[in-house]
Amino acid sequence: MSGLGHQHGPGGHSGHSHGVSADADRRWLGLALALITVFMAAEVVVGVLASSLALLSDAAHMLTDAASIVLALVAMRLAARPARGGFTYGLKRAEILSAQANGLTLLLLGAWLAYEAVRRLIAPPAVAGIAMLVTALVGIAVNVAATWCISRANRSSLNVEGAYQHILNDLFAFVGTAVAALVVVTTGFERADAIATLVVVALMVKAAYGLLRDSGRIFLEAAPADVDPDALGDRLVARADVVEVHDLHVWQITSGQSALSAHVLVEPGGDCHAVRRDLEDVLRSGYGITHTTLQVDHAAEAVLQLARPGERDTAGDPGHCEAPHGPVHRDEPHHH
Repeated sequence: MSGLGHQHGPGGHSGHSHGVSADADRRWLGLALALITVFMAAEVVVGVLASSLALLSDAAHMLTDAASIVLALVAMRLAARPARGGFTYGLKRAEILSAQANGLTLLLLGAWLAYEAVRRLIAPPAVAGIAMLVTALVGIAVNVAATWCISRANRSSLNVEGAYQHILNDLFAFVGTAVAALVVVTTGFERADAIATLVVVALMVKAAYGLLRDSGRIFLEAAPADVDPDALGDRLVARADVVEVHDLHVWQITSGQSALSAHVLVEPGGDCHAVRRDLEDVLRSGYGITHTTLQVDHAAEAVLQLARPGERDTAGDPGHCEAPHGPVHRDEPHHH
């Protein structure tokens, strides 16, 4: 019955979407990009005239914001291309590459800003507090608008989330800069500029870690963070007529799009087609996994007698799998 190996849920592939963000998402991202680019140019000029590292760091961060949005838009275009040739999933992971690039740029920019901030803590330059404060307040307004624009897009995409994190961190940076400017104006404590920059660096590192962790899990084909493969295997093997589940793999093709494959052994008299449909329904309704490949076979007597996959039965024939991957799930107490 291994011919069932390439069956999918009802409607074949229609049970899940291989599409990417709609054109509306691109419009929201484009609007945020326009807001950021215009303000960034003005901020560089004011930052240089005011000799404010916080403003220049905000402008540098806004440059990465703009780059992250451009990267997100390019990745969307690539991911929308249909699968062809050697790219059997298409270029969907271009979005994950974009998310990882966003995480790396946040880390690199954070390292540079941390160095500059420490240098200015040691020898603080004169800072034009009023210009710094006014620019920071305008920056808060611009970033609130840009953050709202991107929040309207599909943030379930790690690609869009990467751009969103860039903009959100920039908003926090402007708030910090405004507070620092207020301190400089009211007290003359010019080191507040560098201290605000260090606070922003901490936020950037936190956001970068989250992006790199999540995109790294997808590249390493780890199970989705909300899915426990062992618990999933136990749930599948507890279904009627299922004797064993092994070679169970669950991974993410891209953010929000999971896939699963497994070898399922059923009772000798069981209906393989009915079992497959039942398991696909469990995966769809319980885990949101609709891209499934289940190889369903009748169990041999050796398996029913608890022989391991890959062992030879009494006739000397090999088992179902010469080299099984991962734990073997049976409807009995077992150790994972």
